[in-house]
Amino acid sequence: MSDASKLAAAHRALAASERSGIDPFIVMDVMSAAAAKEATGAHVIHMEVGQPATAAPKAARDAVRRALDSDKLGYTLALGMEPLRARIAQLYRDWYGVEVSPERIIVTSGSSAAFVLAFLALFDAGDAVALPSPGYPCYRHILTALGQRPLMLETGPASRWMPTAAQVVEAASRERVSGLLIASPSNPTGTMLEPQRLAEIIAACKQTGTWFISDEIYQGLTYGVPQATALQYSDDVVIINSFSKYFSMTGWRVGWMVVPEALVRPVERLAQNLYISPPAVSQVAALGAFDGIDELEANKRVYMANRDLLLAALPKAGLTEIVPADGAFYLYADVGAYTNDSLAFAKRMLDETAVAATPGVDFDGGRGSRFIRFSYAGSTEDMAEAARRLQGWDALQR
Repeated sequence: MSDASKLAAAHRALAASERSGIDPFIVMDVMSAAAAKEATGAHVIHMEVGQPATAAPKAARDAVRRALDSDKLGYTLALGMEPLRARIAQLYRDWYGVEVSPERIIVTSGSSAAFVLAFLALFDAGDAVALPSPGYPCYRHILTALGQRPLMLETGPASRWMPTAAQVVEAASRERVSGLLIASPSNPTGTMLEPQRLAEIIAACKQTGTWFISDEIYQGLTYGVPQATALQYSDDVVIINSFSKYFSMTGWRVGWMVVPEALVRPVERLAQNLYISPPAVSQVAALGAFDGIDELEANKRVYMANRDLLLAALPKAGLTEIVPADGAFYLYADVGAYTNDSLAFAKRMLDETAVAATPGVDFDGGRGSRFIRFSYAGSTEDMAEAARRLQGWDALQR
């Protein structure tokens, strides 16, 4: 074989890494399919992606306009702009009565970067991290890509789709569990940990020597039930949050972490090397968003109206098995009476009704085959139209 042939063969042998072979984030695939259908002229009702239909609050956009005319908007500190960190600390005083030093707050490029930083700072390759199932798929995908091991804790309607302290202790008795991550309110179910159960789980983590990571990205979006932050029960926890949901700023890609003092410098070193700093313009917008709370509370009232509308309308379409959501903007519906292939079912729903929803297999690789997640973050008019379409859909007629 000639040298040229050998070189060509070597190039053909190049391939992507094994760690890149993680599962896709299916909701993004559904989003692409919905966009393709829209391109044909169809009016698609978007209930697939967890994204507010509203723009960033006016106060955030105004802050950016001023900054574009007057500021350099270059690199910021790796931990984020100090005024923004201080304002996030004030949020904990305002919402929970908890005092948090701004020095413990780390601004990130969305919550996604915060998960990477947390997993790298807390866990080594091979470590097991417990996650509720069903749950946000990117938790397990990021862990897998980093060489860590997702350990699934099965939940169900009886426990309102949330794990218990007993499950945490039992899992730790079987193998070394380095961490536990729970979102409350949850994606995909919208259910929450009651304050007492949250306190019990944190105590169980302390008992078993397990890091507790609290994903609080949907905090602020709760409907008639008390919300709690893990910081009310311990300082030895990691909090992850974002401006994407309550603050209606998904595309701005800005989030934050609250970490114990001993973790600030380790996370800072990681952030310096992986991200340099969060986007300056997004941080300016985030700081401005705090002046738009009245607008954000009006958005929340729309979500509540949408939730109530769908909880009344979906059973009329035949979707009767839904645990009412405490927060976020999701309903997790059992479609097992109609299918055992939620991926195909969601595709057919989009094709035949132009309602886009996310198959449950994105959140639970096993039982998710009989579930569909609906996001009600759109307009009330769109939610009513989606309900009308589903009530007339042949696939839901038995």
